[in-house]
Amino acid sequence: MLGKTYDSQVCSIARALEVIGERWSLLIVRDALFGGATRYRDFQHNLGIATNVLKTRLDSLVQAGIMYRHRNSEQPELFEYLLTEKGRALAPALVALTEWGDQWATDDEPPIFYVHSTCGNGITEQTMCAHCGLVEDPAEINAILGPGHPLWTPAAGEESTG
Repeated sequence: MLGKTYDSQVCSIARALEVIGERWSLLIVRDALFGGATRYRDFQHNLGIATNVLKTRLDSLVQAGIMYRHRNSEQPELFEYLLTEKGRALAPALVALTEWGDQWATDDEPPIFYVHSTCGNGITEQTMCAHCGLVEDPAEINAILGPGHPLWTPAAGEESTG
C-alpha cells in the first residue's frame, strides 16, 4: 500500500489511490469481482502473491471497508473474504482499466472479455454527459472545483450545473 504521500492533494483520484492504488489490492478485488475468489488460498493460488503480502492486502481491504471477513467454517476455522457494496462499486473502474490496457498496454488480443450475465453481450465503460450522452473526445472533459475543494465557491460550482 502506498504511504500517505498524497496528503497535499485535494483530489479524489489521490484519495482512491491511498485505498486501492497498490497493484495487488486491485488484483485481489478483480479476482473477487470477476473470478469468484473468496478464500485466502484462492487468492494466493490465482495471484502467486507472497502470503505475508496477501495477508497485509486483505487486512487493508477489510479495514477500508472494501471487503469483509466472514467465518464459513468452525472446524477447521475458515474465513471468506467477501466484497462489500463499496468493493463491488469498483467494477466500472476495473472494466475501464481493462479497456485501457487492451488498447494501450498490449499488442495482443484482449485476454478477457466482460459480458452481461443476463444477455451475454459485451460490457464497456463509457464516459457519459448527464445532458448530451456519450463523450468520445477526452479533450471535451474539463475539471472544475467542486464543493469538496477548499477553494470552491458557489459561483464556481454553478459552472457544473448547466
